[in-house]
Amino acid sequence: MNRIAAFSALAIAAAPIAAAPAFAQTGYYTVTPVTAPAEGKLVTRSTVWTCDGAVCTAPKSATRDKLLCELVVREVGALQAFRANGSDFDADTLAKCNARAR
Repeated sequence: MNRIAAFSALAIAAAPIAAAPAFAQTGYYTVTPVTAPAEGKLVTRSTVWTCDGAVCTAPKSATRDKLLCELVVREVGALQAFRANGSDFDADTLAKCNARAR
């Protein structure tokens, strides 16, 4: 019985560690709109964005980064920054994306 209790305690203690990688992937994309979105969540095709104040994040998507940027500017307007997998779009790429803003 003591072995079962010890194993259960170990499993419960390890559970938050096992969940950490899934949580870490939620910010593959990060955008900073010029104007903070009114809604806390938005969807571009099949990508769900979560907005917290002036920053929105989303998990990795099958959509190409440039196209995803164009899709999000249609929803939130022009962006100050677009980051995919830790790399910011350069000024020219961001300007082309912002040309699609509503």
